[in-house]
Amino acid sequence: MSHFDHKPFYRRNLPHIQPPGVTFFVTFNLAGSLPRNVLQQWKAEKRQLEAEESNVQEVQATSDVQASGDKTSDQKQEHRQWNRRWFRQFETALDNAQTGPLWLKDERIAKEVAESLHYRDEKVYRLDAYCIMANHVHVVFAPLAILPSEEPQTNSLLYNTLASIMQSLKGYTAWKANRLLGRSGAFWHHESYDHSVRNTSEWKRIVAYVLNNPVKAGLVKDWEAWQWSYCRDYRTVN
Repeated sequence: MSHFDHKPFYRRNLPHIQPPGVTFFVTFNLAGSLPRNVLQQWKAEKRQLEAEESNVQEVQATSDVQASGDKTSDQKQEHRQWNRRWFRQFETALDNAQTGPLWLKDERIAKEVAESLHYRDEKVYRLDAYCIMANHVHVVFAPLAILPSEEPQTNSLLYNTLASIMQSLKGYTAWKANRLLGRSGAFWHHESYDHSVRNTSEWKRIVAYVLNNPVKAGLVKDWEAWQWSYCRDYRTVN
């Protein structure tokens, strides 16, 4: 996809900005599935981008409204361009991986991930679509509101957070997968790519992209032939 403008990797030490009712497109991958040079380059560019953003914030604190607005607009545009470029590199690196773990090719592991994705459907999110590939997973879901009885001390409507959902999903599936594989250690890469979907048109493009991953990889001729794919509403892609 080339339409992503949300920050690509959530920071584990900072709260994630989550608008109420948002739908997320998330990609998470196996630990060790991204080449070290790709990660190093990403970290270097991200540090540079964050330093530039910090400089802009300092300028905003001392400049007039017009100049501040212009710099903010330029900053957002730069972030969008960086995000698009890095998602393409991120996805290409995963699809073309010649080394690194491919544990999700094991049907036992893929089944555990699929069942875990479905288990959380209508509990913490509305599951729209997913695709499980050899070393990564694409999923589209909308976090659900927490029932008032679960949060008796607040009158405002709260939603399950992306961070809590991913921590639970990745933590449980890592534990199950490691048991099946007879191994220990990190199973998933600690960061995930996430993007907040802006509108229905973009949602349809993203769902089609997710489902067509195995077709693009030459694994099947039609997305419905891929065992590890799911779509809530088939009419959106047919």
